[in-house]
Amino acid sequence: MSTDVWVGTWRPHRPRGPIAALYSSPGPKYGLPTNVGYQLHDPSRYRAPAYSFGIRRLQQEDSCSPGPGYLIPTNMTMKGRDGIPAFSIYGRPRDIMSHITPGPGHYSPEKAGRWTFPSAPIYSLASRSKDFENDKTPGPAAYGLPPMLGPKVVSKSSAPNYSIFGRSSIGSFYEDLSRTPGPCNYRLVDPSTYKTRPPHYSMLGRNMPPGDNTIKPGPGAYSPEKYVQHRGLTFGIRHSDYVAPLIVDVAE
Repeated sequence: MSTDVWVGTWRPHRPRGPIAALYSSPGPKYGLPTNVGYQLHDPSRYRAPAYSFGIRRLQQEDSCSPGPGYLIPTNMTMKGRDGIPAFSIYGRPRDIMSHITPGPGHYSPEKAGRWTFPSAPIYSLASRSKDFENDKTPGPAAYGLPPMLGPKVVSKSSAPNYSIFGRSSIGSFYEDLSRTPGPCNYRLVDPSTYKTRPPHYSMLGRNMPPGDNTIKPGPGAYSPEKYVQHRGLTFGIRHSDYVAPLIVDVAE
């Protein structure tokens, strides 16, 4: 019985290059350059010459005639239109409305008023003319009589007048030359500065013990009846189409 399970000189080995059968995708054949077209052509293949069509050049329109597509009526000759005279029938025009003279019943002499019957003279009040605005004559209220009191009487002799001036703060007997401060300029001193200070007490805030402030669900937040046990999933073993089978027993 031979100890070598392989027959011949072939042994499993890694391929020297990519094999299309090793890929589930179309494979590396799409990585090759194309043999169609002019751009990105395979340099190892023969490429035929490529030609392009030019654009139509602009032509100056020298002739503006209608061309052979001009349609001439069949009854038109070199001497004019051919055919018999043709007449058209028009509609009857409308009659012109004559002037209707009013009768005796259309008049109302009673509404004529003062144009027909004698009446008393009538006068109307016209508005003020515009020239009155330019008249600047003062009225009675614009004049004022001179006062009879005081030194400005025109036709009367006035007594002597005296004025009383205010008290001056400069040069008077009560002028404060030294700028001495008053009682209100001094600040009130705390008695604890020059006397025995009594004890002071302060009130601290309430200290809360440390703890977990998160909200915990209660027994009513759970629903055991809604739980459904699902089938577990497991991962299989990766198999390769190119792994050689393990041959344990070899026939002699």
